[in-house]
Order: sequence, then C-alpha cells, then structure tokens
Amino acid sequence: MSATRPTSAEPQQDTLLGLDDVAPARRRGPRAKAQVETNGVPIATTLPVARVVLDLQPAHLDQPYDYLVPATMTDDAQPGVRVKVRFGRQDVDGYVVARQETSDHDGRLVPLRRVVSAEPVLTPAVLALARAVADRYAGTLADVLRLAVPPRHAKVEKEAVPADDPTLAGSDGAAGSSALPGSGLPALAGSDAAAGDVVRRQPSAPRSSALPPGPSTPAHDIPGTTVLSVVSPSIPGTSTSVVSPSEPPPDVPGSTPSSDAPASAVGDASSVWASYRGGQAFLRRVLAREAPRAVWSALPGVDDVLPHWALAVGEAVRACVAGGRGALVVVPDARDVARVRSALDRAGLPDHVQLLADDGPAPRYRAFLSVLRGSVPVAVGTRAAMFAPVRDLGLVVLWGDGEDTLAEPHAPYPHARDVLALRAELEGAAYLLGSPGRTVQAQALLASGWARELAAPRDVVRARAPRVRALTSVELAREGAAAAARLPSAAWRAARDALGLGPVLVQVPRAGYLPVVACARCRTAARCSACHGPLGLSSADGAPQCTWCGRLAGHWSCDECGFTGLRSVRVGSERTAEELGRAFPGVPVRLSAASAPGGVLDTVGTQGGRHPLIVATPGAEPVAPGGYAAALLLDAAVLTAGTGLAVATEALHRWLAAASLVRSDGQVLLVGDAAPAPTQALVRFDPAGLADRELAERAQLDLPPAVRVAAVTGDRFAVDALVSRVDLADLQGVLLGPVEVPDAPDRPGAVGRSEPAGAGQRRPQGSPAGRAATLDAPVRAVLRVPLARGGELARRLHASLAVRSARREGGTARVQLDPKEML
Repeated sequence: MSATRPTSAEPQQDTLLGLDDVAPARRRGPRAKAQVETNGVPIATTLPVARVVLDLQPAHLDQPYDYLVPATMTDDAQPGVRVKVRFGRQDVDGYVVARQETSDHDGRLVPLRRVVSAEPVLTPAVLALARAVADRYAGTLADVLRLAVPPRHAKVEKEAVPADDPTLAGSDGAAGSSALPGSGLPALAGSDAAAGDVVRRQPSAPRSSALPPGPSTPAHDIPGTTVLSVVSPSIPGTSTSVVSPSEPPPDVPGSTPSSDAPASAVGDASSVWASYRGGQAFLRRVLAREAPRAVWSALPGVDDVLPHWALAVGEAVRACVAGGRGALVVVPDARDVARVRSALDRAGLPDHVQLLADDGPAPRYRAFLSVLRGSVPVAVGTRAAMFAPVRDLGLVVLWGDGEDTLAEPHAPYPHARDVLALRAELEGAAYLLGSPGRTVQAQALLASGWARELAAPRDVVRARAPRVRALTSVELAREGAAAAARLPSAAWRAARDALGLGPVLVQVPRAGYLPVVACARCRTAARCSACHGPLGLSSADGAPQCTWCGRLAGHWSCDECGFTGLRSVRVGSERTAEELGRAFPGVPVRLSAASAPGGVLDTVGTQGGRHPLIVATPGAEPVAPGGYAAALLLDAAVLTAGTGLAVATEALHRWLAAASLVRSDGQVLLVGDAAPAPTQALVRFDPAGLADRELAERAQLDLPPAVRVAAVTGDRFAVDALVSRVDLADLQGVLLGPVEVPDAPDRPGAVGRSEPAGAGQRRPQGSPAGRAATLDAPVRAVLRVPLARGGELARRLHASLAVRSARREGGTARVQLDPKEML
C-alpha cells in the first residue's frame, strides 16, 4: 500500500516495500458527520470523532484510529485521556489525541468503549517527543508511550488536588477542534460510561503533537500499513532539521530575566559555575529563558557530603526556575537522585519531586501527577523520568551519560542522551550534558556544533584534581618480585599514610569473592560439567558454583590433570576486603556493592575514631565528608581488556568517578598495566582529549557515532528477510554480515516485534523448512549509513518491520539503532 500522496508542505513519504500488489487506498474528501447514534447509543453533537492512538505492538498498526464519541463521554473524552476501545475482537487501551467534527473514512464508525480516566496524562509535548523518538529508533509510538506514561493508579488519581491547581479548570470541549493544544490539556472529572463495539483506523498523516485529520479505512480492511513521516530535530544522525523557537513565549517581555528573579540566580564569584569558561554565561541564558546547549566536564571535589557536580546542577536548576520555567534532571541511579534533591534544597528549591520506579506504583504515579498538574516545577529521576511532563520546560540536565542504566533495555531501546536532546529542541529548552568523563557521543555533539563545551581552564583542573600516579609494571620494576603483587608495596604505603588523614577508597572492578577460578596445578579454567560455564567461589569455605546456571560442583576435579585444588583467576570485592583486613590490622574495612551484605553505601565516616578503608565496585563508591585522602584503583588492566568500542572511555569514566571523590591534596594510584591512552588521560585528568582522539579514529574507520548504525539480530532467515527489504544502495550504505553471535547477551528469544514461529505465521520463501528457528544460533547484521541518511534508514527499517508483522513472518528479529557495540 502506498502512503498518502504528499502535499507541497509534507516531506516525501515511503511506500511499504514488499506490498506493491496491494492497491492504494482511495483518497476521499472530508466526510461530514452523519451518524447520530450507533447501536442505540447517542453520539456527541459537538466534535463527535475522536482520534485515538492504540497500544498495539505490530509495526504495521503504528498509526492513529478514529472512533465516535458517545454523548455520555463528550466531556471526558478529551485529548490526552486514556480510553478503552474495540479493535477487532479485543478491547485495547489507547489515548485520545484529537477531537474533530468530521472523519475522512467513507464508512461506518464505531464508538469508544469507555473513558478509563478523565486525567489527561498524555500531553502535547510528550506526544510529540514520543513520535520523534519512535521515528529516530525505527520503533512504534505505542512502544515509546509505554515508557513515557506510567500505569494508572486509580486510588492516587482520586486523591484531593490543591485548590489552586490550574488543571482543575473545566472545559466543555465544544469550541472547534481540540487536537492537543500546545498550551496544555484540561483536567476534568472522571467517567465510567461505556458503549460501542469495533473500530476503524486513521492512516497516514504528518507526525506532530496535534495529529491532523486524514483519510482512513476500516480496521478490518487493513492489508498492511503506511509509514508516517516526521521532521526530526537537528541532532547528529538525522537527515532533516527544525530550528527551536528563538523567541520567548508571548508572556515574556523579551529574552530578559524575570523582574522578580533574584540576582543570585546566576551566581557570583563564589558560584560553582565561576570556575568554568562560559559557566555563568550559560546560567544567564537559562535565566533569560533561552535555550543554550552544553557538554560539561565536571570538576572533581566534594563539599561536605555533596559532590561538586550536584551543587552545580542545583545552581543551574535555580536559574531556570527563577526565569519562570520548569526543569528536568535525569541521573543514573537513586543515590544520585537523592544527591541532586539535597543540592536543590540547599539552592533554595524545595518544590521538586523524584520519579523512581523503585518507589512503587502509588508513589511513582503520585509524583507523575504532581508534575503533570503543575504542582511542582522540577522533576528529578532516573531513566524513565526523561519523559516527565514538566510544564513550560526550560532546562534538561543529564548526568553521567556513559552509564549503562541510561540506555533503555526495552524497544525501541532509546538512550536518555538522545531523548533529552530531541526534547530540548522540540520544546525550546536548554540542554546540559554533564559527566566526570566524556563519551564519544558527547564529543560528537561538540564536533557537530550542536552543543558548546563547558570546561574549566587547565590551571583550575590541576588545582582542584588530586595527584594521579600510575603504578604500572615498568614503574614497579625496581621492587623485584613484589611488583607482581596485587597490592604493591608502594600502594600499601600510600594507603597507610593516607589513613592517618582520612578515609581511603579502594575501587575493584568485580563484585563477589572469586568470580573465576582455575586448577591450582595446571591452571586450566574450572568449568561446569553441565553447561560448561566458568566456576567461581562465593566464600572462602564455599563449594565451587557455576556462574551461568548456578549448579554446585562440590566434588570438582580438573579434566586435564585430575587435581581437586583451585586457585583464583579473578578476585572480587569481597575477597579484596578480606585481604585488606589482614594487610591493615585494626583498620575498619567496609564493603560497598550491590551484592554486599550492607548494599551500596551512601556516605562514610570515622568508626571508633579511626578512618576506614572503603572497598567499592565501580558506581558504588560512597561519598566521604570533605573527600577521601587517597584512592587505590586496583586491577586496572581488567577494565581496558575488552574489545568493545567504548572500552577506553568507559574505563576512564569509572576511574574519574572515583578520583573525583578524592580531596585536592590527596592522591590516586592506578594499579595495573592498563591501556596507555586511558591511563595517560587519567594522569592528566583530561577526558576530553581521549574522547576527541577516539572520535577522530572512528571517523577514519567509519564507526559510530561518525556514521549511523543499525543492528538487526535474530534468526538467520528472519534477519535476511528483514534486511533484504531495506535498499542501502541509494543510502550510500554498507551491510556487514549477518554473522553468528551464539554467545550474545541479547540472544533473541521473545524479543523484537515479531512473535516466535508458530501457528498462523508463515516462513519467508527460501527459509529452511522444518527447522525450529529459536534453536539455531542467532545472527546479527549491521547496517551502516552516513549520518545524513540516518533518518531515512530508520524509516526503511520501520517499513520493513511493518511488512514483517503484516505478513506474520516467523522467527524473531530485533532492530536496534545506535547500539552501544557493533559486535
């Protein structure tokens, strides 16, 4: 089926590949409302047609549908509310995105089943963002909306709302079309009215926050689908651009700070931003309701129990709120959320809320509603908070974009860095991306000119950073045989001396006791007899256990020599804490890790008048008041031993995160023969230099983010069929593979948008018959195109997925754009 013929104002839309035999739908003129009632149910006399986005997984159903609005629901079925509708033989959840007088469908419409809640949980800004994210990642709008809007909690929704809440203002919804106006959505009383039966769909229309009317066909007539088109914001990797509004909103007299904004909102010489080139200018522009974009390399340091970066975020948010706009802060974990909230309190901003999945359904939904209703201007949270419906958004802040927790593990697998960049452009908000390190993707934003750098001068960095010393094998050669020790004597002496001045941090790459062991005689790796996974020890007197299947190997013996003794190959944090306890008798040793008995510590202090040794895994380092006296980064070679693209920058990020907690007169010792490039960058405290070098090398080798990449993983015949429908020739693209990935952590099972092969599914022609696809080793194909063609690649992949779901092709296939690794 061909997409709707574009007008001069529309970008050219695609045709679904592989469905050329399906006749295009006939375009008809607008059809006046004719149905006064259906099945005996009276229909609304004003704006009787509701356009609904349904929670449907198949890619070929990724489009809005039209329903009639029963008269009993006309006040409640407003844009943004949840509804229940009939789709085929099942009831489906959805969101009303528009009310209109007429429909272009030349057939009989059916009414909504019921309004689940009259709370308009889907705002115009979030709808536009969700559509842009789906387009960028070749996903469906339904997939993104599942990430953006939390599940409803009816009891919380019925709780009393403050009397001065502006969302309590009613609306009769009778004047003109109410297609998600940009000024916000009204909150109305709830209704449980129900009526109606079946459905019809609304195909191709330009994607925007207010989806306009267009031609449609009944749902039961859908042989496939069409691909909607979108104009993407101009972040690197998209083919088109749209300029963010440069003018302030009408109620702002010019781009100047509010008359009642405190002068301290932009800081002074004592501000933490005064140490950065352009730092205070950034705050002034945020206060003036402008939309600057910056990549920020945070200075090290701890003030009392708050890291320097949290205080800087607090000041930036204060400037935004003083200018009369809202702010959104996204951080990797709950500990960082608590730190940012403490910094906001210190900055004089008590009106903020946290959005955490760990809080449970009721607290999370309550916090969501407080943001939606405009009760608070600031939201702080983890990955899911990137879609928070903050009103009049003026600033988005993302901290630590190199952390894995900021990459969404569910389709369409967006990263918070890109989602917030899209959001900043769509809503005209300032963008602040900060980290102790620097990812190559962040460096690409600078290289493209999309963002500017916020960094301190080198003399300020040298004054604020601790002294870093790399204890490599060359450095320790003069110690003789002692140089091979896991804790060399130089590191032991440094820790001993520092313990007299303050706590000492010891970072260990791995958690557990002995994650990997081997035969003590012949050094052959100890393997599980059932699944051949590596064996490890969970304690000094515990039995060996498989780290893959969990099976105990109490009577293990070496397959090569028959010996029953084991030796350590990799040492975890628990064994390290045990060894340090023996090396420093009388010194308190505390363990901070997700698997530790006490969990991840937040802060540490003296114990019995003595400074402790803190053993922590990366990301679990607690804060010491005033900073640590020293930090030991053990097993440095482990973090740089991988083959992934981001190994060097990730290792540096983890080291710098720990080193940033050390006081300026302290010292950091890197122990082990790590790769030279990240080691030298740590010694210089120069993450930007390493990221710039990595980006230049990737540009020469056509590796992301210098190019746009999509990974298609799944059963071989499914991957071949999906990729074959994507014409890379005119995209100047390259197909790599497919190749087998038998040990891939994302081995396809019930992943992707296709169901496993089974009843009702057809295997593509040429695929091996009689073979269970899910038993074969999965394969991965990598599609690589220039950045300027990245948006077109995403559209073609979405079109191919739509053909796949419309044909009910068997097997599994998962599409991921901008994957972290290509292998």
